[in-house]
Amino acid sequence: MSSPTRDTMLLKTPFHSRVEAACALNDWGNWMGYTTPNAYFDVELEYFAIRSTTGVFDLSPMNKYQISGPDAETYLNRLVTRDITKIGINRVGYAIWCNDAGQVLDDGTIFRFSDNEFRLCSYQRADDWLAWNSLGFDVTVENVSTDIAGLAVQGPTSCTILTLLGCENLNQLKPFGMAHYEFEGRPLMVSRTGFTGDLGYEVWVPPESAEALWDQLFELGRDYLIKPFGSHALELARIEAGFLQANTDFMPAEEVVRVGRTRNPFELGLGWLVDFNKPLFNGRAALATVQEKGSKYRFVLLDVDGNKPAEHSFIMKNGKVVGTVTSAAWCPTAKANLAYAQLEMPHGVVGDKLIAEIYYQRELHWTQLYAPCKVIEAPIFKPARRWQTPAPPH
Repeated sequence: MSSPTRDTMLLKTPFHSRVEAACALNDWGNWMGYTTPNAYFDVELEYFAIRSTTGVFDLSPMNKYQISGPDAETYLNRLVTRDITKIGINRVGYAIWCNDAGQVLDDGTIFRFSDNEFRLCSYQRADDWLAWNSLGFDVTVENVSTDIAGLAVQGPTSCTILTLLGCENLNQLKPFGMAHYEFEGRPLMVSRTGFTGDLGYEVWVPPESAEALWDQLFELGRDYLIKPFGSHALELARIEAGFLQANTDFMPAEEVVRVGRTRNPFELGLGWLVDFNKPLFNGRAALATVQEKGSKYRFVLLDVDGNKPAEHSFIMKNGKVVGTVTSAAWCPTAKANLAYAQLEMPHGVVGDKLIAEIYYQRELHWTQLYAPCKVIEAPIFKPARRWQTPAPPH
């Protein structure tokens, strides 16, 4: 059997030496070709660090693209469905982008640094697609993923710890805002963004500053019970907060091989991100038709009876399968058994009562459970601190 080569081994993030030392469980996963921890010491305790103190997540594997030039704003406005001109300087906007058929390719965040300079952060690699769409525009698109290291610093005490790090007046930063600082002679950018639905920030530095940033954060946060957290705890938090995940809740249109497996923004509950008042954008004609004629599917949030997560369950109405669950978890803070599901229209209006067909295994024995569930309007977990400005002190 051949040994792994440099080309087949998983990459390591700039924080890997610190992450590896903290990963007591030695439980690793593959995120976009990087080796990342599924869990460090205990998934539930990592989750409660996010909700009660501060949790730190290495998000360096995110794909990051620097977009600049005279046509940068026009280019991005052609690319995504929302109106980029409404994102101010030093602000961040959530966005989705579609193919010509109006099917979602991916979602991500757009950071605006100036009139003609942006950064796009995405889950999927999009080098070729971004290059193809740049034809005819005076714009430069550069993949800077390896030039920027990032940490998500999330939780009630996150602002306090980052202020101790030297991020002055950080408590005045509004949600989706950016602030610029210096850390050991190099630039440090903080954005009030995250994937946990809590008060939190994302911290961006050059790779050379990564280890020192990690060390100082954990030293300053020791009295505030700062902890690292892995992808399993993040999954719990993002489901509780109502966030969608590519390749889990929807399939990126560029990756599918079977017809009918992709979704348009309206079928994912993201119609609010489609702005028909702005100039032409990718998929506009197809989405206008969908808006006029209606969609085939509806994406819903379910409150499921009991405490058995409805992972990969069928959803039924009057004995007929009308949809499937894409994500599910028992969410500790919300004290609710939540599930996301794609349902066939016209099912899934708020208040609709359905049945989840759940299978779970205990001691090699599979049990079938039919759990009543109800469509709810919005995520149950919505802490005021997520939106408060100034951010509350702890």
